[in-house]
Amino acid sequence: MGSRYAQRPYSSGERSDLAERVVRVNRVAKVVKGGRKFSFSALIVVGDMNGRVGAGIGKAREVTEAIRKGMEVAKRNMITVPMVGTTIPHEVRLKLGSARIMLKPAAPGTGVISGGAMRAVIESAGIKDILTKSHGTNNPINTVRATLAALQQLRTAQQVADLRSKEIEQIVGRRLANAYRRSDGAEAAAAAAAAAEVK
Repeated sequence: MGSRYAQRPYSSGERSDLAERVVRVNRVAKVVKGGRKFSFSALIVVGDMNGRVGAGIGKAREVTEAIRKGMEVAKRNMITVPMVGTTIPHEVRLKLGSARIMLKPAAPGTGVISGGAMRAVIESAGIKDILTKSHGTNNPINTVRATLAALQQLRTAQQVADLRSKEIEQIVGRRLANAYRRSDGAEAAAAAAAAAEVK
């Protein structure tokens, strides 16, 4: 059914910056009196390569229609992934059903050390450096769901500090706090300016 993990930009008006990946197309045959009826289900991952990613499943009698439906579901269920530079803020281990997922931050230049359906989600989110491992299941649907759930559990040091009503230095120490601020750069300055305006 074509190449797996094929990526092509989705061009539809205001959301033309989204990239779509077909992770898996599955054919289902139903035996009826006159023969067999075929239908297709497509697992689609959609992302803007800049911290937003979503996944969806579409079912239809035609492959193209199944992909279109899956893309619409994926766009409705997009999540925001917190990032520090080109990697994730901290390590995450998650068990969802029989899928066991491990995501680990990596140094710049490492690349995406991942395979299967996890790679489609991580690359669509725009993460450039990460180490991953998947155990327990090879089912791409469960792997994608577990990967998205793991990405939702990520928190930056600033978010944790805000939740606990503390300064970022009290959470990670002065040296790491300065590194976080350098990596955030203009974003941190914009957030500080916004906070000052609110006060």
